[in-house]
Amino acid sequence: MDHAGLAERFIAATYPRAGIAIVAGSTARGERTATSDIDLLLIDDRLFEGASTSSEAATYDFEGRIFEVFAYTTDGFAEWAGRGIEQHRPVIVHMLVEGIPIRTTPVLAALRAHWGALLDAGPILDASESRNRRYVITDLLDDLADATDPLEQRVVASLLFERTAELILLRAGHWIGAGKWLPRRLRALSPERADRLSAPLLAGDLTLFAAHVAEELERAGGRVQAGFVR
Repeated sequence: MDHAGLAERFIAATYPRAGIAIVAGSTARGERTATSDIDLLLIDDRLFEGASTSSEAATYDFEGRIFEVFAYTTDGFAEWAGRGIEQHRPVIVHMLVEGIPIRTTPVLAALRAHWGALLDAGPILDASESRNRRYVITDLLDDLADATDPLEQRVVASLLFERTAELILLRAGHWIGAGKWLPRRLRALSPERADRLSAPLLAGDLTLFAAHVAEELERAGGRVQAGFVR
């Protein structure tokens, strides 16, 4: 299927004033599956009729395909992209820099240069956030050690994997991700550390999993508990 042509027909019907349009996600990477939607980033100061609207995230069914649309004015994009950078998960910045443009304006090159430099620089994990993240992991480790209910154990272990993977990535200067993107980013950083952390979790060996989490916690600076002030 000509996804660029489909996307252009969708834009013409739904956001005709869009100057910048970028197809991102699995469609741009050539990794679509049967259930993949089409991620679309739109940027233009004329996008919205209401002057008070600067951003919109919406889902559409168009010609039998699902579109996930992220639409912004230039100021709206700057605001939301900045939030993503601060939260260490710059989804729309990745879309801007790594996606495939199907509509462009002279502004696109400058946007890509600015946000691409920030993306390349990676996240900054300061000492305060490191302590806060280690405190959360310490607390979850203790919860896992105390848990006897199988469901509670699995829920806590899942949270513990997420928080530990995030800490590993941030300490290495790598962006984090949500859902499927978290293990993908961890594997991209270090297949060995990703496997060491995930293998006992997948096998249901929570004791070994907790031991490996504790090792990663120690590597990051150790437990944080008594005396910690939020």
